[in-house]
Amino acid sequence: MIESDLPGAAWGRADSAGQLAGPETGGAHRTHATGLARFHAPEIVFGPGALAELGQCTARLGARRPFLVTDPGLIETGWVDEALAYLRQSGLRPIVWHDVTPNPKDHEIEAAYQRYVETHSDVIIGLGGGSCIDAAKGVAILSGNGGRILGYEGVDKVECPIPPTVMVPSTSGTGADVSQFAVITDPVARIKITIISRTLVPEISVIDPRLLTTMPEWLNAATGLDALTHAIEAFVSRAHNLLTDGHALHAVTLITRHLLRTQLRSNESSSRLAMAQGSLEAGMAFTNAILGATHAMSHQVGGLLDAAHGVVNGVLLPHVIRFNAQASPERFVPLAAAGGIATGGVPAREVALLLAERVRELADDVGLPKGLAALGVTEAVLPQLARTTMKDACLATNPRAADARDIEALFRAAL
Repeated sequence: MIESDLPGAAWGRADSAGQLAGPETGGAHRTHATGLARFHAPEIVFGPGALAELGQCTARLGARRPFLVTDPGLIETGWVDEALAYLRQSGLRPIVWHDVTPNPKDHEIEAAYQRYVETHSDVIIGLGGGSCIDAAKGVAILSGNGGRILGYEGVDKVECPIPPTVMVPSTSGTGADVSQFAVITDPVARIKITIISRTLVPEISVIDPRLLTTMPEWLNAATGLDALTHAIEAFVSRAHNLLTDGHALHAVTLITRHLLRTQLRSNESSSRLAMAQGSLEAGMAFTNAILGATHAMSHQVGGLLDAAHGVVNGVLLPHVIRFNAQASPERFVPLAAAGGIATGGVPAREVALLLAERVRELADDVGLPKGLAALGVTEAVLPQLARTTMKDACLATNPRAADARDIEALFRAAL
């Protein structure tokens, strides 16, 4: 990570007595403020029926021919037709691109970009889960910067402005609709690359909990565990700050209380609203605090096996909590309390272990597999997975340093 983006131990400018200083005098100019926090977020339109605002939101960004990126499954649900109706009611002429698969591939994004250019489109809309939204971001990157999408791997490699983007999430977990992340699959190398850039924070996120009701159960479970992982990793991240902490903790509370209820009562409005908010707050936390080893490892499994990202996170997270708690267990105490665990008088390390167990119990309750072997991971690929994990940008903010041997051991424990 860029060192200036990592919050320090102090906030603002204070003297030795802990008092905030007044105006600088004598023409002094300070180039760095200790502990300065930056918080990136889009305009957010949130609540049942929010999709009806899509046309007005897109038009406000100057759209005439918006480019809507989605997938065949979303078309079948009817949400795309509803979205297109709202766009047309606002006088817009939308173009639809739907050739996106789970874990979007570089060639899919580059084909979508060619269609974007051919149709003289402008504002880009991502309607769907994280794959559709990441693909939409990929089209925006190429439109503003050219080249190949895999060339933007890493932090702040997107140097030129991109077209305005509007995101409409159909799952309660990825956080892609508010984040500065895009995760793209390289099918040749069989890895995922992570692109992190402030330019990728959308202009507007339209969050309508109605869209969550058409998710299949497995996707609801996977994205819910993904959101929980976002919240937990953001809270313990080396780059956390006061602005991200509150969102992360509230997200943990909402998700642990309501995820299972959405499995049992798919149309219950209160639980769907809570999960939509939990996903949103977890997304705002992690896009500003970044993530950790769970995501760095999960990206590699997804790239190798095209496995569902949230499922892999749900399997890995308890193991990573135990690993990180060996170095800094205190940060896990507020997380455990937010998740409904009694923490009074319990040593911090024991609390962290209880949190790991709670995550595994929730994963069991919503039907996630016990280990990575069920997803096709074998002992033979663990060294490769460990090597590629070490290159992932998310590992930089993990609270405990990890080398390839540590990562390989974690993968082995999760088999």
